[in-house]
Amino acid sequence: MTRRNWDRAAARLLAKMLGEFAYEEIIEPVRAHPDRQATTAGGDLYALPAEGNGVFTFRARRGAYGSWRVVPGSVRCEDRPFSDPLAFLALAKDLLGLDGATLGHLLREMSFTLTGDTRLDGTALSAAELADLGYAELEGHQTGHPWLVLNKGRIGFSATDAERWAPEARRPVCLPWIAVKAGLAAYRGVPGLDDAQDLYSRELDEPTRESYAGVLRAKGLDPAEYLFLPVHPWQWDEVLLPLYAPAVARDEIVPLPSDGDLRLPQQSIRTFVNVGRPDRHTVKLPLSILNTLVWRGLPTERTLAAPAVTSWVQGLRDADPFLRDECRVVLLGEVASVTVEHPLYDHLAEVPYQYKELLGAIWREPLQPRLDAGERARTLASLLHTDPHGRAFAAELVTRSGLAPTVWLQRLFAALLPPLLHFLYRYGTVFSPHGENAIVIYDDHDVPVRLAIKDFVDDVNVSAQPLPEHASMPEEVRRILLTEEPGFLTQFIHSGLFVGVFRYLAPLCEDQLGVPEEKFFSLVREEILRHQARFPELKERYETFDLLTPRIERLCLNRNRLHLDGYRDRPERPHAAVHGTVPNPLAPSDGPLPDPVVGGAP
Repeated sequence: MTRRNWDRAAARLLAKMLGEFAYEEIIEPVRAHPDRQATTAGGDLYALPAEGNGVFTFRARRGAYGSWRVVPGSVRCEDRPFSDPLAFLALAKDLLGLDGATLGHLLREMSFTLTGDTRLDGTALSAAELADLGYAELEGHQTGHPWLVLNKGRIGFSATDAERWAPEARRPVCLPWIAVKAGLAAYRGVPGLDDAQDLYSRELDEPTRESYAGVLRAKGLDPAEYLFLPVHPWQWDEVLLPLYAPAVARDEIVPLPSDGDLRLPQQSIRTFVNVGRPDRHTVKLPLSILNTLVWRGLPTERTLAAPAVTSWVQGLRDADPFLRDECRVVLLGEVASVTVEHPLYDHLAEVPYQYKELLGAIWREPLQPRLDAGERARTLASLLHTDPHGRAFAAELVTRSGLAPTVWLQRLFAALLPPLLHFLYRYGTVFSPHGENAIVIYDDHDVPVRLAIKDFVDDVNVSAQPLPEHASMPEEVRRILLTEEPGFLTQFIHSGLFVGVFRYLAPLCEDQLGVPEEKFFSLVREEILRHQARFPELKERYETFDLLTPRIERLCLNRNRLHLDGYRDRPERPHAAVHGTVPNPLAPSDGPLPDPVVGGAP
């Protein structure tokens, strides 16, 4: 925590905030006087009056989807250098339409985010060093959600908690377990893991299983009447012991020691990869902190249904030769779950949703055993990373591959898009392929070859328009999966992948690989058209699920916190806001990207 690291992180976060707020039209900067030095200075000069608190100016370039790329260090207020995002929130509170309560919480989230960014800056590695890390280790060096400004708010954590449990702390830990009496707890598993003992025989060594049974027998309890699951130590201390105290007193919940396996928290913060035993499952645990848009718990009903969703989605792949044999897409199934209801909260419809997501566990298939010899995997989000020397991680991988940048990008799109498009067009089913859910698998030359996807139960959506392919969907799955009309179903690919990742990757490739932004998106469009030509029998589906419309709705992630839900409690999880539309760079066009309109919606 040094002045240099803090100031650098603050200037970067201020630039991000201005750019994302402008993209969502929370603010509407106007271009200043014509500037002949825009290109050499990094962009055009824009002005933003702060309603009685001076005029902010900054340099920015406009890009695809009406995006703004603000140059860090270019911000000035009343013609003096300005780099403090906390002070900006205070000075621009009226411009941003913030009430006092929202502003207070925003400043706290901003401070925590800056602290995390500063820690990352102080321990950052070069792109070359990052390229040599394993999948789980690389996660601890990522900088967080590129679109959400307050991406490390973690309301509920103390500074010590963040140093211990945040992914950037990079501290492998041993998780404690608990035993929960059947009746209070419920188990679900995919075929082959139908019984909880099938799971435990894979996840726990025999001495560990016997020691857990011994703890119960010593209290005069029957081990056969209990289910075992790991818990997050923070959750146990801060939430579970206070709120499940009656169950603990009645020995319906019994603390157990750790299983001894070392696990590493990933970017999602509540997910742990087993680094001591990579053949064992990844575990996803509830964590009652408010981070990004939601409280990071595990909804009881969706956790129960996770294995059934996995079986259905993987069944679609396994019965489809294109997905199974050509794409060879890896679907990291959520194969087992234990849910523990709260005797009161789970039966009260009006209480805040955070109190219905307190205790449970999901076991997800590990990635490493599903890779071929020589393959390695990295989350798609890693391609957006830039090291302290300004080198993009994507540029490092392209150099290592030996391929021309456009060829490497073609390989990337050929690995990512066909399985996502086929699930959409053939099965009316979409994942949310954002940077953390989409995992790129590379060959031994760092060339992208195929895709892995995770997080089904939270992020799989299906068409509300009935399709014959949905006939095989079990009722349990049909009841739990969210449905959307076809016109909006495509938004999960637009917002998760194209806007949420490619909007940032394209300018990186332009700056560091010499691939113009319009060329980048033309390669994306070519891959979509190539896939459509491969399956002409699905022509009606291409029109139903149209990814190439001239404009798409603008989903907004930051507006939710500032203007919609804020920090209030509510019985249901919030969703992203929709505000206007933006031009779609994938729409057929014979020319370059359209010029955005200055000072308003492009």
